[in-house]
Amino acid sequence: MSIYAKLSQLGITLPPVAAPAAAYVPYVLTGNMVFLSGHIAKKDGKVWVGQLGKNMSTEEGKAAARAVAIDLMGTLHAAVGDLNRVKRIVKLMSLVNSTGDFTEQHLVTNGASELIGEVFGAEQGAHARCAFGVAQIPLGACVEIELIAEVA
Repeated sequence: MSIYAKLSQLGITLPPVAAPAAAYVPYVLTGNMVFLSGHIAKKDGKVWVGQLGKNMSTEEGKAAARAVAIDLMGTLHAAVGDLNRVKRIVKLMSLVNSTGDFTEQHLVTNGASELIGEVFGAEQGAHARCAFGVAQIPLGACVEIELIAEVA
């Protein structure tokens, strides 16, 4: 099944690439690797503001990370022209806006990892990753994730 058929089956429409909010580009394609800049969580087109452990639950954070994964796939599509060219999702780095005593950043990040695995499959979608708790993310966003992929 193609990546686009899988997205359609899941009811996912890829968004266009968002304009950068500062001095950077949304992606860099070099050789067979594409590096996507960090994408912050959005809900209903606006920054998804919140802090895990304070005013957001782990499940809400997981939903936010899933939303980020959809935005990342939209940018990846723009970068490579066809998601079927993706040989492997190499790595995700997730920043979770959380209190000092919140320890479920890895579960929040599963929202992105699980969707990436579902869309790209067990082999192409399996990736290395890290999940950090941070004191703040730009614009008060609850989650920010960057992605690295290998393409054909």
